[in-house]
Amino acid sequence: MIHRVACHSLASGLAFFACVSVLAQAEPQIADLVLRNGKIATVDSQIGEVEAIAIRGDRILDVGDTEKINALIGDDTKVIDLDGKRVIPGFIEGHGHFTGLGESKMNLDLMNVRNWNEVIRMVADAVKKVAPGEWILGRGWHQEKWDQPPEGAVEGFPSHHALSEVSPDNPVFLTHASGHASFANQNAMDLAGISGATEDPEGGELLRDENGQPIGIFRERASGLISRARNSSGTSARDSLDRLDRAIELAIQECLSKGVTSFQDAGSSFSTIERFAQKAESGELGVRLWVMIRDSNDNIRRQVSDAKHYRIGNNHLTVGGIKRSIDGALGSRGAWLLAPYEDSPESKGLNTATIESVTETAQLAMDNGLQFCVHAIGDRANREVLNIFEKTFAENPEKKDLRWRIEHAQHLHPDDIPRFGRLGVIASMQGIHCTSDAPWVYARLGEKRAEEGAYVWQKLMHSGAIVTNGTDAPVEDVNPIISYYATVTRRTKDGSVFYPDQRMSRMGALESYTINCAYAAFEEDIKGSLTPGKLADLVVLSNDILTCSENEILQTKVLYTIVGGKIAYMRRD
Repeated sequence: MIHRVACHSLASGLAFFACVSVLAQAEPQIADLVLRNGKIATVDSQIGEVEAIAIRGDRILDVGDTEKINALIGDDTKVIDLDGKRVIPGFIEGHGHFTGLGESKMNLDLMNVRNWNEVIRMVADAVKKVAPGEWILGRGWHQEKWDQPPEGAVEGFPSHHALSEVSPDNPVFLTHASGHASFANQNAMDLAGISGATEDPEGGELLRDENGQPIGIFRERASGLISRARNSSGTSARDSLDRLDRAIELAIQECLSKGVTSFQDAGSSFSTIERFAQKAESGELGVRLWVMIRDSNDNIRRQVSDAKHYRIGNNHLTVGGIKRSIDGALGSRGAWLLAPYEDSPESKGLNTATIESVTETAQLAMDNGLQFCVHAIGDRANREVLNIFEKTFAENPEKKDLRWRIEHAQHLHPDDIPRFGRLGVIASMQGIHCTSDAPWVYARLGEKRAEEGAYVWQKLMHSGAIVTNGTDAPVEDVNPIISYYATVTRRTKDGSVFYPDQRMSRMGALESYTINCAYAAFEEDIKGSLTPGKLADLVVLSNDILTCSENEILQTKVLYTIVGGKIAYMRRD
């Protein structure tokens, strides 16, 4: 940047040339960090691809060819020679659960188990390492991904008996990969007072055997029956805080190692947000968080003014939204549908929050200048949320450019797809869900509904809607490379392609993971592209995901993760 010099009097030629002389002597700013000789995708349509980037402080100083950026190198500048490697803006996780990601590293990881017998073995091993009465927690199992159905299965789900036999003295609570169902052993159900006489709570369901006895599966809000028993187990406030701090630490490490520089957290309590704020102010948040408040309407009304944070901790924390869920997940048959499930004709899924309650939250968001972000997976759920949004917008015509969001937007009725673009609603989607869920989408919805409205990224974009990307971690691995691959290929594990006409281009998928996510949080002015003046958040990759073969995308490693101009992660091998 050239320093401007004020010349108040140019009456004489001498004064004029003196002023020019001062300008000529002004030197350009020197960079703290330079990356050069690479292929840098700025994701800025006005700039395009460049060879080098210069960073000063936590901002991008300039971009361009290597010769141009070399002029900004000084004696103390750190220089990284990219040797042709691909650089992109830092990935922005568009929808995940930050503390849930950390907690998943502290509990049994059931994401890759092949069948129910493996779950039983893992729990049996865990029992040997804990004291009687201690809770055993896990997450990640999904009955549709197992290589064989459990013995005595009910709707494909296991019964608790075999698990209870190996854990008679320890309560066991295992969360479904989707987060929308859970499994409890007999000990946990006893602690929660669960029996055949227990009624289904509103918005939830206990799955039962032919004699009406709970088999251990709790859908949607029914999981709260077990959660409350666990929360009343006597854990001290200090222990709870230590566990939260450890979860945050592990989540930061996991994100940075996989190139995630910003994370949009899909729902945290006021107490967790307060801890985020403390860590942001003390410089302990290595990843930038954009957080949605998740609590009751009454608590939001009482506490929202104290919890709203905008870009505190040097842009490491923004509390910008309110989160609600109106239905469940497709895999557990909790998604709320307009017509019955193809493989369960007696069910249309679950409505987990009343229309009245969600409408009330919408007005709270409007009144407090926050984005409203609603989980909706089934076509009925998406229609109802769009109706609520449209009604609230009409009642508040003075409010413009609201960028309210539907989180997931997975299964839509064709009539509702154009409404996203018309209303300016963000479709906050996850590419990896498409290929992960595809094997059972046909079973749940049938081929016609699947083709018309399942993960219809191109149809939504053609409506004018902004589509973002992410992983819903810890539902899926937070690794953006895997979700990026799913977005550009829609290829499932068996090699088939799920409606290829809805695939994104390589650059379109990158935009969905960077500038689109920034836009979806009103942060496009500071992140999402490698534009001079924006935050210096970027990633160096081992392969060029914009041009390499499809198989090479999955082999891509993160070499550097840079946040605010500082190297936050560097691959060692």
